[in-house]
Amino acid sequence: MNKIQAAVKKQLFYTMLKIRRFEEKVTELYPSQDMKTPVHLYIGQEAIAAGVCALLCKEDIIFSTHRNHGHYIAKGASIRFLMAELYGKSSGCSSGKGGSMHLVSPEVGILGTSAIVGSGIALATGAALAIKMNGQKKIAVAFFGDGAVDEGTFHESMNFASLKKLPVVFVCENNFYATNSHIAVRQPHDDIARRAQGYDIPGIQVDGNDVLGIYKSAKKAIERIRAGKGPTLIECRTYRWKGHVGPECDYEKGCRPEKELYDWMKRCPLESYKKYLFKNKIINQSGIEEMVKAVDCEIEDAVRFAQKSPFPAKEELYDDVYYAGSKDALD
Repeated sequence: MNKIQAAVKKQLFYTMLKIRRFEEKVTELYPSQDMKTPVHLYIGQEAIAAGVCALLCKEDIIFSTHRNHGHYIAKGASIRFLMAELYGKSSGCSSGKGGSMHLVSPEVGILGTSAIVGSGIALATGAALAIKMNGQKKIAVAFFGDGAVDEGTFHESMNFASLKKLPVVFVCENNFYATNSHIAVRQPHDDIARRAQGYDIPGIQVDGNDVLGIYKSAKKAIERIRAGKGPTLIECRTYRWKGHVGPECDYEKGCRPEKELYDWMKRCPLESYKKYLFKNKIINQSGIEEMVKAVDCEIEDAVRFAQKSPFPAKEELYDDVYYAGSKDALD
């Protein structure tokens, strides 16, 4: 495998940092109640979105979940439009009508995210089928959690993608919890990568806090697609720091052990990767500080943009809404 260039390694950290600082800003602002949408924060899982999306072209398609901010940012979509969407403003990426769980940015290959567990897996599989039928070179990626593996659509999609050798990568972000239900009480084992064997495709298990390991695994999966060999399942074992929904921590509500959280926080993907960058003289402390300053300036600009943007007008209520019957029935 080709050596990862220093510029790529720096960009991986920058992306992770941008996701982390954005989510921390949302955590800071959310208690003011100006954001009415529920938020499912990505803190702790930044390495996955950064490592996979670094290998994707703008034209490549991704589908995500309710915990989607990291994927949206890593794919290169505007954080101005993301922040505006969280505030419910008309300048948001979904015109203020989708909220945190329903982001879209087709100009960079984000065709939509959904709160329906497992739905993005089938959508990515369908997109991959269309790509293959149209003779295109791009690929599709499905990001989903371990809870989605409990759904039938996971197995149906894996089977169909393998059968048709579709250009799709299945990325499972296994944080061991579906809402507050641990995988140990839902499944006989937590080795999700092993499930790929039943569909005759590779299953790769990787440390979800190791951005370089994720990058290398995703590169291998994409090279397999380019060779016409079909899909790969990548299981990234990680942990979300915040609650299932909202800026609080689940242990505060008795949903998870406090020690479990702090044990995982010691394995922070940003801190461990920063140590690697320092050790290998890829970047120094002043370089990190410059990144933090640049990211924070972009985030503050996004906040100002969102807060100054108008709410959707009353006349826009039915814009972009599909309804098969008469509009009068909605009034």
